[in-house]
Amino acid sequence: MELGTLTREVYIEATPDVVFEVVSSPEHVKQWWPDDARYEPVPGAEGEIVFGDPAAGGTVVSFSVVEVQPPRTFSFRWTHPAGAAAVHGNSLLVTFDLTPSGSGTLLRMTETGFREQGWEAAVLEERYREHTTGWDFFLPRLVSYAADLGARR
Repeated sequence: MELGTLTREVYIEATPDVVFEVVSSPEHVKQWWPDDARYEPVPGAEGEIVFGDPAAGGTVVSFSVVEVQPPRTFSFRWTHPAGAAAVHGNSLLVTFDLTPSGSGTLLRMTETGFREQGWEAAVLEERYREHTTGWDFFLPRLVSYAADLGARR
């Protein structure tokens, strides 16, 4: 099993402009992925996303915007140590590539950097499995949220 890159493709019945907004804007991102998102959707912006209630065992995760090319590409690094710059080797890189397709958008999500973390094999396998399970849960939520948002416009 190759544990270096996680890729998913989904079709969304919404325009690339709508889908781009849904994957890049914190107000929309927190509707389908984390419980809270605090960052500016501009290259180099630092922020965080929050899963659950931090006071009750939830998790705050560092988040760094890498690339913003509306309505085609949005990428970010995450999971790097708090206070550290997100770079190759200490973070995972997630890229959303959007392609017009019929009346909607083909979204390709790629997450890389698992092997570069230097984790022992068991930790690498566990983290990769966690992220696979996570994206398989959250991407369908993105699809339905973006389609609903697109239908309202």
